[in-house]
Amino acid sequence: MFFKDFYQGFWITEPKGNNAFSFQERQNKRIFVAPLIRGDLHDLEGGQESVFSEFFEGQEINKKGLKVFVCLKKADKHIFIFDNHNHAFFFWLVGLKEGLIKQNLTLLHVDQHKDTRKPSKYLDFRPTDIDLQEAFRYTNDILNVGNFLSSAIHSSIFSKVEFLDNEESFSRDYAPDYILDLDMDIFADEMEYIPYQPKIDKLRSLIDKTRFITIATSPYFMEQEKAIKIIHELFSNNF
Repeated sequence: MFFKDFYQGFWITEPKGNNAFSFQERQNKRIFVAPLIRGDLHDLEGGQESVFSEFFEGQEINKKGLKVFVCLKKADKHIFIFDNHNHAFFFWLVGLKEGLIKQNLTLLHVDQHKDTRKPSKYLDFRPTDIDLQEAFRYTNDILNVGNFLSSAIHSSIFSKVEFLDNEESFSRDYAPDYILDLDMDIFADEMEYIPYQPKIDKLRSLIDKTRFITIATSPYFMEQEKAIKIIHELFSNNF
């Protein structure tokens, strides 16, 4: 798993990527990106470093994320669990490069946000010639939690994106052969209008039918302890 060498734990100290939000207004000028390990669900725990900082309504908000990002391989499933959602872009490119996923599949994007703001620039590449070093820099320096999906759409990683962000979308059936992208903020307090158990049941069903899953614990929008607890519940029937 050579690609984990990119994620060894590091600080972003310049106003780039997720650290660009309200950079001038904040006292805290750095955020942490956790190391990636090969592990299992028991390795998920909250970290002690700020991974997302924002200045909102006159108050500085510093949120802690995960202690480590976790890559799981269970049977035929490849699962990446991380905190800030933009890291999904890098892991999708890893999936393409390693032959774990095919280009032009459908993405099921389960999230209370669209994440389709336009980044300052797009990353151009061929699926047969992906430079992971360049992709890693792009993911952390250019992308943030609000624009990474636009880059994936622009790059034609996926042929179609289905947004699961309301009660009706959770009641639909989805064609097989998809990639599942889950933001745990779908379980945030403001999303409680979608009943909890139907969400759990639907996501368990979707997990069963795919081989590649990315999961963001979304520290700015979701308490990490709650996110980790629900992840364990989602996979209790699988692992």
